[in-house]
Amino acid sequence: MSSDLNSPFRTKTVEQSIRDTEEPEHALRKSLSAWDLTVFGVGVIIGTGIFVLTGIAARNNAGPATALSFVVSGVVCALAALCYAEFASTVPVAGSAYTFAYASIGELPAWIIGWDLVLEFALGTAVVAVGWSGYVRHLMHTNLGWDMPTALSGPDDGGHFDLLAFLLVLALTAILVIGTKLSARITAIVVAIKVFVVLLVIVAGAFFIKADNYSPFIPPAEPQTGGSGWTAPLVQLMFGYQPTNFGVMGIFTAASLVFFAFIGFDVVATAAEETKNPQRDMPRGILGSLLICTLLYVAVTIVVTGMQYYKEMSPTAPLAAAFKAVDQPFFSGAISLGAAIGLITVCMILLLGQTRVFFAMSRDGLLPRVFSVTHPKFRTPYRATVLLGSIIAVVAGFTSLEKLAELVNIGTLFAFVVVALGVIILRKTRPDLHRSFRTPWVPVVPILSMAASLWLMLNLPAETWLRFAIWMVIGLVVYFLYGKRKSRLAQAGRDAEF
Repeated sequence: MSSDLNSPFRTKTVEQSIRDTEEPEHALRKSLSAWDLTVFGVGVIIGTGIFVLTGIAARNNAGPATALSFVVSGVVCALAALCYAEFASTVPVAGSAYTFAYASIGELPAWIIGWDLVLEFALGTAVVAVGWSGYVRHLMHTNLGWDMPTALSGPDDGGHFDLLAFLLVLALTAILVIGTKLSARITAIVVAIKVFVVLLVIVAGAFFIKADNYSPFIPPAEPQTGGSGWTAPLVQLMFGYQPTNFGVMGIFTAASLVFFAFIGFDVVATAAEETKNPQRDMPRGILGSLLICTLLYVAVTIVVTGMQYYKEMSPTAPLAAAFKAVDQPFFSGAISLGAAIGLITVCMILLLGQTRVFFAMSRDGLLPRVFSVTHPKFRTPYRATVLLGSIIAVVAGFTSLEKLAELVNIGTLFAFVVVALGVIILRKTRPDLHRSFRTPWVPVVPILSMAASLWLMLNLPAETWLRFAIWMVIGLVVYFLYGKRKSRLAQAGRDAEF
């Protein structure tokens, strides 16, 4: 990589990245353990995916074999997780993929991935907040007979402003300003409730399994009636390949859908700088949370597809509907309540991830340095948190759920590709660097990770790629007008000339 401090591909050394974390005014408090990180991971991964996508994938794509789709997606994420674990333990600095790219590929690629992550986490937070609001309004209506005024129920229900989503984001912003340890304690309580609900589904549902519902386990293949033009998957437009539903290939079609149930484990890496022993705890937190969630996903899918014939599964609330189908309304209500509670942690941890990426970019001078000043008492990036939390709260208040989730997905997959590439490059450029955790079989594992992520990206609609490209172009304009001149590496280059 270029050592020219005037080049957009200038790299920031790992040692300099770590030294920056020791500046008192820009330092974060180290308070998180491996347990906290695992809880964060489980808290953000188990969300709408397990409560919604199971039914859609089983009904439309893979039938009972959706359980195998979760295994496939888990393997894809595990490949990326091995790369993240090496970087997060070697470069224990806030910013996740942005920081990793800065240390290995260069400033411009780092800016691109940071800009991408800011969008990913912001939209993710807004979308989850709106989803949570919908669950709460449904529970209020069905159990208490209360209804929010239409004008305050959000665009999806004919209103203009989603008051509940707005208030949730503001409340979580306040919690994150006070500190990540408080966030971790709240997350631990909510995750305990959420995991209990998932285990309830597995244990209680096992008594209502009918073997006939597993036949056939892999339904016969059917041609997929996909979209055309901009709504068609990019792989179809590029190569003429049309994905199929059901059959063996249907397992992989479903995998590209349920993969998004795993989104979030990479957020754990954004908290590296706030971890007491990142060299030991980051790999444990990242890989541990991913393993736990994969096992829970597979078990839930096996139970639910055994309880109800896959063609009859609900595409919106499959777990609750499965218990309704076997006349168990108590369990159905408990699952809906658990889903509503569980989405709170997903929203909070996505917001945490976004503020840490923004903070890291600000500390490097690529965004105004004022946003990298930490609170004198709480040692949190309070200015960035308040700014972003306020903006996202307003976005959540006026946001409809349509199409936004796909932008989150493509952003995550793009980050996976960059991190895997960064592992290969840093092994070549800094073989001397101490690595407390090493990704096995380099470069095979990173190459497989990049290939798997690119394949899933190609299965997203072309219009999603277009929106992503527009956001990236805006980011390049901002970088060349501001970030390239204002970055601390650029300043160091100018100082070296005098």
